[in-house]
Amino acid sequence: MIRLGLVLSFLLLGVSCKKEQRVEEQVKTPQTETTFQLYEMSEMAALMEQMYVDNQRIRERIVKGLAIEGEMPSIHQRLFTAVMTDPSDKDLFFETQAKAFIRVEEEFYADPKEQTKDKFNAIVEACLNCHQKKCGGPIPRIKKLLIP
Repeated sequence: MIRLGLVLSFLLLGVSCKKEQRVEEQVKTPQTETTFQLYEMSEMAALMEQMYVDNQRIRERIVKGLAIEGEMPSIHQRLFTAVMTDPSDKDLFFETQAKAFIRVEEEFYADPKEQTKDKFNAIVEACLNCHQKKCGGPIPRIKKLLIP
């Protein structure tokens, strides 16, 4: 009886060790190995993210009927100097669109009493005009900023 118990113990121990080996082997197979690469935003991508957050806040205030306090964020002027993911994207089209965006944004901030949803939507449309030709990925997200 004791021998039978010892034999069963060794068998169970052997089976459990083999299962552990199989798990280790599965982890090491190319099918289950993954490599994780951390994405680092370009200076322009980070700026665009900040601009999106700024415009979300403005949108919320307009929808709630609240005044927009302060001036146009000076960081938005970095559109002209921020390093892009693909430097070749900073071409004449981009420069023209960036100037148009800044002009529309300056008009919005020029008179706090005239910060209407139409003027805000013009800012969002300026973003969309550029993104329709360059980097179209964020278009659905940008469209969510429009105020109906």
